Amino acid sequence: MFSRIQEDIQCVFARDPAAQSIFEVITTYPGFHAVLIHRLSHGLWRRGLHWPARYVSFLGRWLTGIEIHPGARIGRRFFIDHGMGVVIGETAVIGDDCTLYHGVTLGGTSWNKGKRHPTLKNGVVIGAGAKVLGPIEIGEGARVGSNSVVVKPVPDGVTVVGIPAHIIDGKAKQEKARRDATAQKIGFDAYGATDMPDPIANAINLMLDHIHQMDKQIETMCQKLNDAGIQCGEKNMPQLDDCQIKDKT
Repeated sequence: MFSRIQEDIQCVFARDPAAQSIFEVITTYPGFHAVLIHRLSHGLWRRGLHWPARYVSFLGRWLTGIEIHPGARIGRRFFIDHGMGVVIGETAVIGDDCTLYHGVTLGGTSWNKGKRHPTLKNGVVIGAGAKVLGPIEIGEGARVGSNSVVVKPVPDGVTVVGIPAHIIDGKAKQEKARRDATAQKIGFDAYGATDMPDPIANAINLMLDHIHQMDKQIETMCQKLNDAGIQCGEKNMPQLDDCQIKDKT
């Protein structure tokens, strides 16, 4: 048991650069406290002492702001950073070396008995505010972006973002880089907008795609005119600096 506690303490130092001392971790880290309390409540739950287990879990939630059902199975070196608002359901299974940030929910989508909460394989990291719902499996080493909603299984080693969550692949990264370049060219800061699943963000993405296609067509037209002996002047698009933006606002 003491070796498990030592592992829980050391994993805090490995994943939180703000940790200064063992005494600080033991006395001030609610994620560490929540894991210790869950070890106790889970032991009671396995022995069939369900009400005492639930009451210990209730006290843990009251003390830490983290709700872990005593039936949840948690592996070694599990780290909850900050932790406020974390909810882990009864049939959730968490592997070794997993990390959860504040506001994460490992929830169910059914009122039926049986397996209804997610399974996290080893090394999974789930960002703040993310929701992982249903009896799905999150593959080893996978990453879930902040505020994402995951309702389908996630393969090993990938990163998923969005609502509903989708895998970030090479094509998506290239598309985002192209949009960012177009936004920078016209002086627009698209930070935080391109991945948001709302009508305004969708309109912004369509606008950036349209501007990109217009630029390509104008470039082709100028090239054709130059090839035909008609000089097509080239002018750089004016950049909007911070002062101009502030003046307009």
